[in-house]
Order: sequence, then structure tokens, then C-alpha cells
Amino acid sequence: MIEITAKSLLGLNRFELGSMAETFGEPTFRGNQIADWIYRKGIISIGAMRNLPSSILRRLEEEYCVGRPDLLKEQKATDGTFKLLLQLQDKCSVEAVGLPYSGRFSACVSTQVGCPVGCVFCATGLSGFKRNLTAGEIVGQVLELKARAEKPVDHVVFMGMGEPLLNYDATVKSLHLLAQELGISGRNLTVSTSGYVPGIMRLADENLQVTLAVSLHSTDDAMRQQLVPGLARWSVAEIVQACTTYVSQTGRRVTFEYCLIDGFNDSIPHARKLGVLLKALNCHVNLIPLNPIPDSPYKPSSTSRSSDFQNELIRCGVKVTRRQRKGTGIDAACGQLRQKSVA
Repeated sequence: MIEITAKSLLGLNRFELGSMAETFGEPTFRGNQIADWIYRKGIISIGAMRNLPSSILRRLEEEYCVGRPDLLKEQKATDGTFKLLLQLQDKCSVEAVGLPYSGRFSACVSTQVGCPVGCVFCATGLSGFKRNLTAGEIVGQVLELKARAEKPVDHVVFMGMGEPLLNYDATVKSLHLLAQELGISGRNLTVSTSGYVPGIMRLADENLQVTLAVSLHSTDDAMRQQLVPGLARWSVAEIVQACTTYVSQTGRRVTFEYCLIDGFNDSIPHARKLGVLLKALNCHVNLIPLNPIPDSPYKPSSTSRSSDFQNELIRCGVKVTRRQRKGTGIDAACGQLRQKSVA
């Protein structure tokens, strides 16, 4: 249970903030002013809202807080990647990562404290699960990254700690907040899932122009169940069918994430089977080099095996890239979050 001393303004959109202002006897346009201060200007205290009358500021300070997380630790990598350890109001903590690229900046955010899926090559899953985040706590991570980024945050990826579609309502609300209040295009928002089929089907009905990224990692059900035990209920065929529905209803291409593990899922036959499975679907395969975590029996594929795997997918007619490794030196890469910093 989350114990807090004040209600958070973060997580409320301008219409909800306007309704709140009305309960204070103020006009609804105050909601627009409050939203701009919180989301666009990034203030961290209610007293910083300089164009609001003292009467509403006093009421807000009595009952609310902005709700931004506290920074416990910041780590920076030589490639410009930086990782924040953030403490929430109930003293739980999560990690968020800033990822600079040429021409864009991505914020990688968490949706849960820990993760219940338990992927065996992921440090987050091995740390266990504590609770879901609120929409305000998700957006708060973006604001903290934005405050420290050297260029505007124009992409957000829900690829940090947790399974976003197991925290469905907060994830969807945060998507709306990022688009409507921070002005980030829906096409620059990516929701990652380890294959939670009911969530994929619900998201297909939302009419959101976001990118869906599905962590597949194998075309073999038994192998995938070994890698992703928490979502073993759904077969590879069911996951691909749900993605086909998503493409059909949204018109958006799906990205399949595939973590290459040496001698496990990285052979030419594995690549060929993946290519046959996906070649008819409007999709893109993102090959991910396995990132090291302590005491794991899994090792990353060699450069040559990774290249052979990629080339086989290309021969099958599948669009494919290999993800650029960023932040490995500070445990900020895919699968490494929450490795050394535990709430």
C-alpha cells in the first residue's frame, strides 16, 4: 500500500486539474496554468507557480504536492547515457535512463517497482516485484530525465523496470499525458511487452499511434517459457496473432525484440524459423546483444554469429537491425536496471 502525506498533482491532466480548481472556487482555466507549470515548465514546488493567486496556491499547498521523485543517485557513461535512481513518495525506488542519439533523445522509463515476469537474463526480473507505478510516477521519470538532458526529450520508451501491460491503466494514462501535456508525438512513444496477449489486444483498441515492441526471444514455446517464465501461458503463435491484430487495427508496424544468447537461440535455423514466422507481418526485428548480469549462465552471441543471424533474416525478407549498446558501463543497458540499487 502506498502511504503518502499529500496528493500528487503529477498524473492529472489539465481537465482534471481544472475540475480540481473548480472545487476551490476558481475558474477551470486554472487547470491549464497548473498543467503548464508542472509538465511544460517542470516546476518541482507549488510555490513556483507564479501566475496563480495566493488563494489557490494556499489550498494546493495544504492538500497537494507536485509529486516529482527525489534523485538518489546519478551515473553517467562515456557515451553520454545517464541513469537516475529515483525515490518515490513511499520510499520505493526505480531507475530511469537518458539515451542520447544523433538527432534525438530517448527517455527510458519504468512502469513497476521490480517485475513479476522473471526473465532469466534480466536483472530487474530477478529482483522480484513490489508494486505498480502510478501514471504520475511514470511521467515524473520523464521530467527528471528532461531536466538533465542536453537536448529536448522527444522519444519515450517504456522499456525500464517492469511489464507495462501488466500495469495497463497507468501506462495508457501516462501515454496520454506525454502526448497531450508534454507534446511528445504518439509515434515517438514505444510500449514494450514481454508478450502479455490480453494487454496487446486492449492496446489495439485504444486508437493510440504508439509503437508496440514485443520481446519474443525465441520461436520455440519451450525455449521461450524457459526465458520468460512469467508469461508462459501464451504461446508464440498466440503472441504473433495478437500482434497481427494490433497491426490490422492501428496500421502501426510492430517491433519484435530478440535477445541473442550464445549457443541457445542464435543459430541459422533459429533465424530461419523466425523469418518464416514473421515475413508476412508488417514488423521489424530488433536484435539485442545480451548484456551481462552477475552469475548468469547466459552469454552474448559473438559478432560473427549475430551477423549471420541478421543476414539470414534479411534473406527471409524481414526488416532487421541490431540495437546499439548504450550504458553498459553503468548497468543502464537492456536487462541491467535495478541490478545494484535495491529499494
